[in-house]
Amino acid sequence: MTEAYQAERTITAVLKEEKQVDDVVRRLIDRGVPQDHISLMGQNFQSQTRIAGFISKKDVILGGLRTGAVFGSLFGSLLSLFTGIGVLFIPFIGSVVAAGPITAVLLGAASGAIAGSAGAGLASALATLGMPKEKAAVYETRVKAGEFLLMAEVPADKSGEYQLLIESAGGEEIHINDSTLPRPCPGKCNDVTDLSPEIRSHLSEAAQQDFIASYNAALAETDDETKAEHQAWASIKDKYDEDEHGVWSKEKVNV
Repeated sequence: MTEAYQAERTITAVLKEEKQVDDVVRRLIDRGVPQDHISLMGQNFQSQTRIAGFISKKDVILGGLRTGAVFGSLFGSLLSLFTGIGVLFIPFIGSVVAAGPITAVLLGAASGAIAGSAGAGLASALATLGMPKEKAAVYETRVKAGEFLLMAEVPADKSGEYQLLIESAGGEEIHINDSTLPRPCPGKCNDVTDLSPEIRSHLSEAAQQDFIASYNAALAETDDETKAEHQAWASIKDKYDEDEHGVWSKEKVNV
């Protein structure tokens, strides 16, 4: 029986070129890191197609997450490896493609630092996940400059091995966090106590119930926790606005 993968730490690094990212991702997968424990972020997937050139702030796809196959046709085979992919408008950076678990975080899922918060950017979101503010600021600057951010959630006893792998492929500004990215529920959500504390803190009681209902429906349909989380957040953003504290609590009025 295959032992379950136990992710305990998150390695974050910057890579300058997409071919480096492609190499690292495929090597991580070959060495046993599941695809749903790898996250990517960048503006310039495929040099011939700059995201900012055809997606404006008005056209941002907050809830418009697609399968990797669809985005692969736009940005190349690398992103076809992923299921949870979105195009987001991040303050101070602009339009960014995010793939993997980090996508839901940036949609406002765990941190509440980006979605709807004036003046909050990538550095704020990463800092809420436990990353040092100075390092988070470096990552924001490098992504804005057109480079790529990679995050890999790995077992603690193999973090050194994976760090060397990433470094050997050109990874820079490497940081290891003693935690993984927040997930909403371990499988089906039975009640609000199953939601992670990070998510509960950014949803009103009514919004928590709506999140759970949407999450469970999507999970039953797709059997994919990442897709289910994305769908749940899309439903929250359709129904609610954030209040001044970053809590999704103000139910929208249909005109």
